[in-house]
Amino acid sequence: MISARETLERLREGNRRFASNVRSLDTLLSQTRRGELQTGQRPVAIVLGCSDSRVPAEIVFDQGLGDLFVIRVAGNIVAPCLVGSVEFAAAQFGTRLVVVLGHSRCSAILATLEALRQPTMIHSHNLYSIIDHIRPSVEILLSAELQHDTNDLIRDAVRANVLASANHLRHGSELLEKLILNDGLVVVGAEYSLETGLVEFFDGVPDAD
Repeated sequence: MISARETLERLREGNRRFASNVRSLDTLLSQTRRGELQTGQRPVAIVLGCSDSRVPAEIVFDQGLGDLFVIRVAGNIVAPCLVGSVEFAAAQFGTRLVVVLGHSRCSAILATLEALRQPTMIHSHNLYSIIDHIRPSVEILLSAELQHDTNDLIRDAVRANVLASANHLRHGSELLEKLILNDGLVVVGAEYSLETGLVEFFDGVPDAD
């Protein structure tokens, strides 16, 4: 079993390669492992990320076939079925790092801010189910000075939403809480920059030895 700290460094190294327009040979050849993966998988990290087409976790972290257990949903929100997916991977495969991955200029965040500013706008019931998950973490920002600076507002809203999702995973699941306390599971929050290609891990990062 690979520790959370080791996996985190692996993801950082992979992201640095991606941002530098480099791919590792292991990643390029990972498709050759397709046969051995037929009977099982041992992903090194669980990534709960946004569905945005510009942020595919395997590419952003330069990982290959079978390396990541990826859960994608608009706005990287946490709902019961998504918590269940994280629980499944952590318990079934022994994966010890969970990354909640948000990104700059997130459209789901923008849609939520627009809905809060213009509540009469018509959205589908299903879209509102996403907005309602994001709303509590960003609503307070609209009452602060940030409301006058759109760029800063979106930046802080993206991070607030990542923090909310990460904390939900840490404290909203009895199974995950036990794995955190007793088995080395670590949940971290991160933001991918569409501008630079770099991922910043800013929440829950374990201290260096």
